[in-house]
Amino acid sequence: MTATYAVLTILFYVASLGLYVGSLYSSHALAGRAASACLAGGLVFHYLMLLERSHWVHSVPYLDLYGSMSLFGWLLALTYLGLELFHRQRSVGAFVVPVVLVLLLAGSLTHRATPLPPPAHGVVFVLHVTLSILAYAAFALSFVLSVMFLVEERVLRRHKLGSAVWRFPPLELLDRMSRSSVIVGLVTICAGTVLGYVSVDRQTGRVWHSDPKYLITILVLLLYAAYLLIGRSANWRGARASRFCVFNFAVVILSFTVVNLFLTKAHRYF
Repeated sequence: MTATYAVLTILFYVASLGLYVGSLYSSHALAGRAASACLAGGLVFHYLMLLERSHWVHSVPYLDLYGSMSLFGWLLALTYLGLELFHRQRSVGAFVVPVVLVLLLAGSLTHRATPLPPPAHGVVFVLHVTLSILAYAAFALSFVLSVMFLVEERVLRRHKLGSAVWRFPPLELLDRMSRSSVIVGLVTICAGTVLGYVSVDRQTGRVWHSDPKYLITILVLLLYAAYLLIGRSANWRGARASRFCVFNFAVVILSFTVVNLFLTKAHRYF
């Protein structure tokens, strides 16, 4: 059943991507609406796939890299769909859905062996992990918006405007949406980190230790806080801030993959 849900999830996401790309070159609103509907369908089957996997491993679906990357992709798609409904900007979907597919497919290529259970359980621990991955999804969305900003800004400078570019959000709106996503990411990662201390560190009697995951999380917080601060400066606003945001997300990916897999013992499952 899990394989069936996985195939349906991929089919709906691929159909959504094709429709989002097609809507960039079409003046009809039907393609965009169909793309959103397919994305919503993919989210439903993706959720069922995560739920089925939880039943299969008798635990939460994020105990390994495969499960956590799949949850990462699901939260990114869900966050984007909420943003789309709020801003009525479907052109961003052509850039977000490929990232969702990469996360889903890359996760399926990783080793699926279930690791040992984490050292803490309960609602607080689940919220800690969920909020942390939700923060990654918000940062991924800001990354996509920053890439769109750089692409649109370069096209405008070269005065080579195609029909697709006219459907992109204005540069000012892209910058504002990216900053809003970063704020959401900072709030959720701070909340998730605090809950991590409550659920794990207090139980083990250690308020602080030099786990690489904690250190790189602080680095991520500082980098994105700096992004928000320098974005207010006229010298850094725009393309420079967007490049900085792209660099920050590279650090997030480093934290999510290399640090989790090779440098920490306490955070290998997310």
